[in-house]
Amino acid sequence: MAILKSLLTMSFNFFHTHASELKTSAIILSCLLIIGIVSNIIIKRKGKKNGIVKARTNLICKYINVSLLIIVILFESYVFGAQFEELAVIFSSVFAILGIALFAVWSILSNVTAGVILFFSFPYKVGDKIEIHDKDFPIKAVIEDIKAFHLHLRLDNGDLITYPNNFLLQKAVTLVEKDVIIE
Repeated sequence: MAILKSLLTMSFNFFHTHASELKTSAIILSCLLIIGIVSNIIIKRKGKKNGIVKARTNLICKYINVSLLIIVILFESYVFGAQFEELAVIFSSVFAILGIALFAVWSILSNVTAGVILFFSFPYKVGDKIEIHDKDFPIKAVIEDIKAFHLHLRLDNGDLITYPNNFLLQKAVTLVEKDVIIE
């Protein structure tokens, strides 16, 4: 009984002491939750309107949600007393470590970034036959799937090619035929 009484007293003291921080936190969480819901709705509508595969749309929504989570952590740290300089040191240290660790896999990051860009601006969808104008390796194929890192392209002879997303942003791409039947 004494333990329950002390827990209730501690929780009352906590809520009384941090009332303004908790109100600010509730406002921040509500705003970012609304932003997250609205952005997910917009992304899903754009995906549906453009005929983008649902899995790809969900992946982009996941990227947005993780970004919003990082923003929430940053704001909440500041609300509960962390100084801007302290947060800057923490985030710069984390990004420096990530930068060093991910330097060897920079192409993966560029492909993920290109995947997000392609989601919003790539005018072709699954089932379209495209031609990639590459002087060393020209490709004419049907888009079979669009992933976070690469596209699956089916050549006329039946071979499957995985083509990195970042290359699509660097090469000229032409639509040859819309909505080709994939077998």
